[in-house]
Amino acid sequence: MNKQNVLITGGAGFIGSHVVRLFVNTYPEYHIYNLDALTYAGNLENLIDVQDQPNYTFIKGDITNEDFINELFQTHKFDKVIHLAAESHVDRSIEDPLAFVKTNVIGTMVLLNAFKACYHSNFENKLFYHISTDEVYGTLGETGLFTETTAYDPNSPYSASKASADHFVRAYGETYGLPYIISNCSNNYGAYQFPEKLIPLFINNILNKKELPVYGDGNYTRDWLFVEDHAKAIDVVFHKGVLGETYNIGGFNEWKNIDLVSLLCKQMDDKLGNKEGTSAQLITYVKDRPGHDLRYAIDASKIKKELGWTPTVTFEEGLDKTIDWYLNNKDWLNNVTTGAYQDYYKKQYK
Repeated sequence: MNKQNVLITGGAGFIGSHVVRLFVNTYPEYHIYNLDALTYAGNLENLIDVQDQPNYTFIKGDITNEDFINELFQTHKFDKVIHLAAESHVDRSIEDPLAFVKTNVIGTMVLLNAFKACYHSNFENKLFYHISTDEVYGTLGETGLFTETTAYDPNSPYSASKASADHFVRAYGETYGLPYIISNCSNNYGAYQFPEKLIPLFINNILNKKELPVYGDGNYTRDWLFVEDHAKAIDVVFHKGVLGETYNIGGFNEWKNIDLVSLLCKQMDDKLGNKEGTSAQLITYVKDRPGHDLRYAIDASKIKKELGWTPTVTFEEGLDKTIDWYLNNKDWLNNVTTGAYQDYYKKQYK
């Protein structure tokens, strides 16, 4: 493979750190540049194991800073971009939708403009790979699956901001010939996930004997994808994906929230040596959030048929691995819940 400079935005975040690690370790001929603003969910402790690799460079910066991003592209001449940086928590988007517009829409536009200006339409062997979500498709009833041709119908400020970004990426492809690929993934879970999301939040709450807040009646259904499987899928799309195409990435793991929480409680009790049912007593049903989508489910047959990717980890296996990771990394969990992790950048980069 040819030597190339690859920019990964949001590489200190949950999914991004797994992608950075995979690319740094698998492709020594690539130089991986990790651009992250290190907001609350960006954590360089996620990447301690690769921080000293010769083909890895961390850059602290904001994708909405136009002058900074333009200079970055002109300096490093990134051959390819994997764009993961995003605000991603639906509850936060309900509280502060403009923050999501700024990062997810304006930030994507700034990157697209910088990429376009850097190469002046000479895009040979270049790629802008945009990572999106299944939430742009809206909600499903009890049957059916999201496909790559499902009409967009976002219901939250978060999903609306991601849908807008997707549209701009496609528009730049059609208008300027910018070489792009988009993938839309289902709910990710695994190590290094910030504990505002359901699985790490509930693990942490069980450890601290706090309530487990379940929205509504708990029957909301999601498709769950182990983050390491997602990173491998991104690798496959990056290297084998067809320009201008969209690929849905799902785990073939549909779970109702209450069933997932019940399984999580059972596994936690087993691992902590609790009496059966101890953790389940912490389940508390809370008022539903506005615009809550009933069901997401991905049809990932296209990426399987055309690119040969399938998930390798069942949900039960992945959840078991995930719980073990958090139980074995309580210092990491404590650091992110107290905010102490933010001191790492200051110590490391001064």
